[in-house]
Amino acid sequence: MKQRIVTGVIGGAVFVLMTVLGGWYYYGLLLLLAITGFGEYARMNGLRWHHPASLIGFAGMFVVLIPWDALGLAQPNAIHTLWLLLFLLLTITVFTKNDMTIDGAALLLLGALYVGYGFHAMFEVRNADSHGLLMSCAAFGAIWASDIGAYFVGRTIGKHKLWPSISPNKTIEGSLGGVVLSMAVAVMFSFAAPDAIHLDKALMIGLVAAVAGQLGDLIQSAYKRVRGIKDTGAILPGHGGVLDRCDSWLVVFPLLVMTGLVPLS
Repeated sequence: MKQRIVTGVIGGAVFVLMTVLGGWYYYGLLLLLAITGFGEYARMNGLRWHHPASLIGFAGMFVVLIPWDALGLAQPNAIHTLWLLLFLLLTITVFTKNDMTIDGAALLLLGALYVGYGFHAMFEVRNADSHGLLMSCAAFGAIWASDIGAYFVGRTIGKHKLWPSISPNKTIEGSLGGVVLSMAVAVMFSFAAPDAIHLDKALMIGLVAAVAGQLGDLIQSAYKRVRGIKDTGAILPGHGGVLDRCDSWLVVFPLLVMTGLVPLS
């Protein structure tokens, strides 16, 4: 527990500092997390980082992650990029004589999109023309509030299992507690900056952060069960890997961007 607390405090302080600084400081941290996270993903699927298929997956993840607009460059066509990544990965199945199967190629395509766009969306929100820091703090605050609410409400009054075959400790009561606290925290940001976050939008941000964040956690739990592992990695002592800690973020931020709940301009 002591190790977990120390890691959490140090890691949290570094993350908060980079988020406040924003710009390329924040992007550098997200890039490091993305590289580590995709490495964990490849390893979960039985591949070393230097396997040709892993390297193509890393390249695809980078293309998705790069902030083209911030660099003043034209955004590559999304469909063209995904198709080229698909083609290159399928080519590996030929050259390895099916040592890398089509199933493995599909998993790496999935991972490149999952990790790459998840972290890209975080940078988009922080780098938004209007209230980027505030919106990032509101989103992270709502996500963390959901985790805290689900944990303490679940431990206190949780009786009905939410999804025991995937995550046996989670309860319906805890899940609902997470939703309520997440929405409450988002509303607090609305009260603090009503011109930037209207009340109705704050409620929706809290709802999306809680529901999608909990689903992101369950998705990662389900995948780890399939692979028969407890943690995606060990880079964060007491906390596991990057994907263990960022599973909610990778789902919530893309949805906040796609729904327009967090405006980018």
